[in-house]
Amino acid sequence: RKRIAPALIGLPTCDLAAVCRTRAELAEAFATEFGVERWYGDWRAMLADETLDVVYIATPVYLHAEQTIAAAEAGKHVLCEKPMAITAADCDRMIAACEANNVKLGIAYYRRFYPVLARVREILKSGEIGKPVIAQMNAFEYVDMNADDPRGWFLQRSKSGGGPMMDFGCHRLEVLTDLFGCVSRTESLTANVEFTDREVEDTAAVLLQFESGPCASVTVTHAAREPHDTLDIFGTKGSIHIPVLNSGTVRIKTGDVDRTESHPPHANIHQPLIEDFAEAVFDDRAPRVDGSTGRMIAAIEDQIYGRA
Repeated sequence: RKRIAPALIGLPTCDLAAVCRTRAELAEAFATEFGVERWYGDWRAMLADETLDVVYIATPVYLHAEQTIAAAEAGKHVLCEKPMAITAADCDRMIAACEANNVKLGIAYYRRFYPVLARVREILKSGEIGKPVIAQMNAFEYVDMNADDPRGWFLQRSKSGGGPMMDFGCHRLEVLTDLFGCVSRTESLTANVEFTDREVEDTAAVLLQFESGPCASVTVTHAAREPHDTLDIFGTKGSIHIPVLNSGTVRIKTGDVDRTESHPPHANIHQPLIEDFAEAVFDDRAPRVDGSTGRMIAAIEDQIYGRA
C-alpha cells in the first residue's frame, strides 16, 4: 500500500493489473482503492491469469519458494520479497525453476539502489580511506508483537525462519556482501533478551570474514528501545560513517579532512528496484538484484541459524 502499489502505478512501463490476498474482501478493498481491475482470494487462480506477465510475491517467507516455482511454471517473471527463502536449498529450487522456464527472478533488496551506498562504493574503489579493515552495522527496532498480531507469523520459526536477523538483518548482510563480496567465515549468536517466550530470537549478532579481506559485524535486535540504522567502515587511511542508512547522510574522515555529504534515497525507496526489474524484463537481462544475491544471503542465514 505504501510503496509497491504506488511504484507500479507510477511507472509508465507497468500496470498494476491484479492483486491477491487470502481474504478476498481485503483484496477487493485494496483493488478498489488503487483502481486495480481484478482481485483474487487464491494465488493459484491468480497465476492462471494469462494476461499477467510479472508477479510480486510479498507473502510470509515460508511460502516464497512454493509460490515462486509455481509462478515460473506459469510463465510469470517473479520479483520476490526478502529474505528470498528460509534456506539456500529452497533458493536453489527457485533459481532452477526460473531458469528452466526462461523467466526473470529478482529479490527485493531495495537498498542496493541507495545513492549513498553507490557513493560508498565509489569511495572504497578510489582508495580514499585505504584498505577497508572493519565494517559495523547496527539495526535496532523495538518490536513488541504477540501471536495474535496480523503479522504474528514473524514469531513462528517455521514460517519466518528466524527473528530480526532474518527480517531486517538480511538487508544489512546484502549491503555488506555488495560492498565486499563473498563471505569466507561466519560466527554468530542469537538470544532472547527481552521476549524470552518467543520461538525466534529477539537479538542476534554475526561476525563475518570476507574473502577480499575485511571483517564485519552485524548486530540486530527487537528488544532495544533506541532505534539504530548505522554503517561504519574503517580503513587503513580513513573511515566512512552513515548514522542513519535510510537518510543518505555520509561522513568521510581521512587525515585532517572531515566532510559530510548528502545522498538521499528516492522518495519511494522501492521504486528504483521495481524500475530496474521492469527494464530487465524488457531488455532481457538479469535484474541488478537477482536470485544469486538472495541465495548468497540465505546461505549466510543458514550458517547463523545452524541450518548449514
